[in-house]
Amino acid sequence: MAIVKKYQARIINILNEIVGVYTVEFASLGKPFNYAPGQFLHLAIDEDYDGSGQWPESRCFSMQSNPHEETIRITYAVKGVFTKAMEEKLKPGTEVWLKLPYGDLFQQPHNREKTVFIAGGTGITPFLSLLTHNSFQEYTTPKVYLGFRSRMYNLYKNELQQINNLSTKISFVYQDKEGMLNIQKVFKENGIEANYFISGPPEMIKSFKDYLTANGVATANVLTDDWE
Repeated sequence: MAIVKKYQARIINILNEIVGVYTVEFASLGKPFNYAPGQFLHLAIDEDYDGSGQWPESRCFSMQSNPHEETIRITYAVKGVFTKAMEEKLKPGTEVWLKLPYGDLFQQPHNREKTVFIAGGTGITPFLSLLTHNSFQEYTTPKVYLGFRSRMYNLYKNELQQINNLSTKISFVYQDKEGMLNIQKVFKENGIEANYFISGPPEMIKSFKDYLTANGVATANVLTDDWE
């Protein structure tokens, strides 16, 4: 496991294809970023922080870029005071501080021969860091279920085209056309022996995990990205 370090970084790109949803790309101003697929970072935007002293107020974000890339990308939705401040302050050229890596989502023991990935909305981001990484070739016939409000909210088409495993099966569910992701259907298609990774809104994670374990899936086989 990599040691958590501070990185001074500069924003080199911001995409804003949907109102209130931003993808931000950071370049390190010093040492190269070091992390594993599925991990997350702390972002601090305090302009007075110089890298020493007490770490300022920050928020956690999953890294959707993979560790082979020189830059890091995150996606966030404006939902509260901190993310509103991000929307107002962060521009290309802005310098910020990152602290990483945190988490062990894909480092936990799991079966790579029957693996299911379930994500709602921006919950896809930690999965992307694995799906586009060369280690994803170790998985046998993985299945990916992705739920979005509508096609407009699927901001990840380019990254999904870079999936590093030709046997991957992806199912898209668009809420405005088909309703929400159906965990009963996912379970019926994959069964009790599969390992399930779940990422998305907290209420979705809880309800899906409760359903799977209530229907006989071992607790250790339901792995979640619920650090928020």
